[in-house]
Amino acid sequence: MSAHSETPTRSATGPIPVKIVVAGGFGVGKTTFVGAISDIKPLTTEAAMTSYGEGIDNRGDVSTKTTTTVAMDFGRVAVDDAIVLYLFGTPGQDRFGFMWNDLIQGALGAVVLVDSRRIEDSFPALDYFETRDVPFVVAVNRFGGQMFHTVEEVREALSINAHVPVVSTDARGRIAVKETVLSLLDVVLQRAMAKAKTN
Repeated sequence: MSAHSETPTRSATGPIPVKIVVAGGFGVGKTTFVGAISDIKPLTTEAAMTSYGEGIDNRGDVSTKTTTTVAMDFGRVAVDDAIVLYLFGTPGQDRFGFMWNDLIQGALGAVVLVDSRRIEDSFPALDYFETRDVPFVVAVNRFGGQMFHTVEEVREALSINAHVPVVSTDARGRIAVKETVLSLLDVVLQRAMAKAKTN
C-alpha cells in the first residue's frame, strides 16, 4: 500500500489493517497512549537514559524520566470485525528523528501529542506532518488530569491550521485515547469524502 494515496482494502482472509502513527516530542506520553488502547501487550523499545546521552538527549522539564523510546512503540486494537488499527509510536528524541520517514509509510493518519507545559516542544512534530500529505489531529495530553493551557490557547500558540482538530486527551485512559483516535478517523473519512467529490 502506498504511503498516502491508497485506501486500505479488506483482504479475503481478514479485516482491513489501518496504520496510525502517534508522534510528538520527548516525554509527551506516546508510549502510554499506545499502551492504553492496545488489545495486546504493546511492544516497546524503551531504553534507560544514561550519562552517555548527556549533551545529546534533551530532557527539558522532564527531569524525572529515566527511559526513552529508541525505535518505536507498537500496539494493536480491533475496532470491529472489519477494521484493525495498528498504532506506531515514534521516538521523541531528536537523534532518532530519521526513523519517522519509515514509520509513516502506509499510515492513514497521525496523532500529535502535546504537553501543554512544554508547548514549544511540539513544533518539530507539527512541522513534520504539515509538510506531508498525512492527515493528523493534535491531542493535548492532560498530565495528572490537568490542562495547563486551554485547547484554544494551544492552537493559537502553535499556529495550528483551522482545519486541524485540537482535542484534549489523557494518554493513561483507554476511553480518552479511543475518543482521540476516533477524532482522527473522522478527519481521514472527511478527507476521503472530499477527494471522492472532486474525482
